[in-house]
Amino acid sequence: MSSYNITLKNCAFFARHGIYNEEETLGQRFFVDAVLEVDGGNSLENDEIDGTVDYGIAFKVIERIITGERRFLIEALALEVARAICAEFPMVKNASVTIRKPNAPVQGVLDHVEVTVSHP
Repeated sequence: MSSYNITLKNCAFFARHGIYNEEETLGQRFFVDAVLEVDGGNSLENDEIDGTVDYGIAFKVIERIITGERRFLIEALALEVARAICAEFPMVKNASVTIRKPNAPVQGVLDHVEVTVSHP
């Protein structure tokens, strides 16, 4: 039985996460990568969507969470996304979710803050 990875790269969403009130008021863009380790079953040999991940649905799962309830920590947000993907797609053995926050409230110059959380 084969396994493989599906990667959704640089999914962009506008949301209001962070510990400061200004982050909730103003909002900002967040960028998400999801690397899904998939147990292939027979879907590869049979060339069928059943038994694999429909990445359009995976994108919608990510979008629902990122644009949903405010989280103070992007680490908690990444864990929620990883858990939701694993719950939606039982053939995902591991979901590694990276969230980038380009406008993190840091006194200094940086490209972005990034966290990666894996589940299970």
